[in-house]
Amino acid sequence: MPFNLTSNQKQTITWLSVAFAFILLLSLLGPILMPFIVAAILAYVLNPWLDKLCKVKIKGIHLPRPIAATLMILLVVACILAIVLIMVPILQKQIPLLHNQIPQFLDRFNAMLGPILRDFGIQANIDSEGIKAIISDHLATSGDVIGKAVLSSIRVGGTAVLGMLANFILIPIVLFYLLVDWHALMGRLRNFIPRRWLKQTQTWFKEVDELLAQYLRGQIMVMVILAIYYTLGLAIAGFDLALPVGILTGLLVFIPYLGYGLGLFLALVSAVLQFNDLHGLIAVGIIYGIGQALESFILTPKLVGERIGLHPLTVIFALMAFGQLFGFIGILVALPASAVISVAAKNLRLSYLNSSFYRQS
Repeated sequence: MPFNLTSNQKQTITWLSVAFAFILLLSLLGPILMPFIVAAILAYVLNPWLDKLCKVKIKGIHLPRPIAATLMILLVVACILAIVLIMVPILQKQIPLLHNQIPQFLDRFNAMLGPILRDFGIQANIDSEGIKAIISDHLATSGDVIGKAVLSSIRVGGTAVLGMLANFILIPIVLFYLLVDWHALMGRLRNFIPRRWLKQTQTWFKEVDELLAQYLRGQIMVMVILAIYYTLGLAIAGFDLALPVGILTGLLVFIPYLGYGLGLFLALVSAVLQFNDLHGLIAVGIIYGIGQALESFILTPKLVGERIGLHPLTVIFALMAFGQLFGFIGILVALPASAVISVAAKNLRLSYLNSSFYRQS
């Protein structure tokens, strides 16, 4: 028996099909949407601060929004450059020292571990001479290898490199226009919502906005607490670079795994360069082991997960699932996207429980 659709139902199906086709088009254009997505996320985060900045009066005149947006973007760029300027000198100073320090460390480690293994009847020695040769050859030729790799990349993947640079340049430009026109854009988006769904959609978006605001506050608290913890822990252990390494590790935890891994790498390098025994490595293992447990089982679930209404197991699953589906960007947006999905799921559940399909006995 054929379905007799009303005019409204036909229009609904038509516009839903158009919306689905638009979403499909966006997914196909994914590779070029990166700067727009990053800029949109930054604009969402920075807009409340920009609104406050626009209320500042200079000689009785409110700060124009384009000027305030420019100042906000310059501040963000300055913060990023500050992090880079902290990291680059550390890497430039420490990595060349590994040429001499790692072989000496291997000799000390071999002298310490060999007798212990022999007490258990195990005859094993680290081939420190072979490792020394590998390290020396690698570091000696690293400049040539890097140079050849760069030239090869320019020849083979010049377009990709230029595209990446264009994306990084495009982000602040897109961010500027989004910040200046943010409220107008939100008004236009509201005008696209069917009037019958407007009130319900605005309620959903308000709830999502509150959840994301709580997520951002929770994530900032986690970053500050961990920056203080790693800095104090490394300082108590006697690390000369406790301040930059600790702050970097704490601030980069918003990038799951990568931030922690980079901080751990820098701490291990500092331990090898500064200490003549295993004291530094043991201290790093204890400090970063406790820090990872603190972040994974206490801070993130309590300050971030519970603030957006997600169970700790859901937080872990979200990170793994979004990372598997969308890669690195998926890991970044896992928890905010989960907050949006949780609101949609809650409203869908209520609609299901109130439907005749569920209630009919």
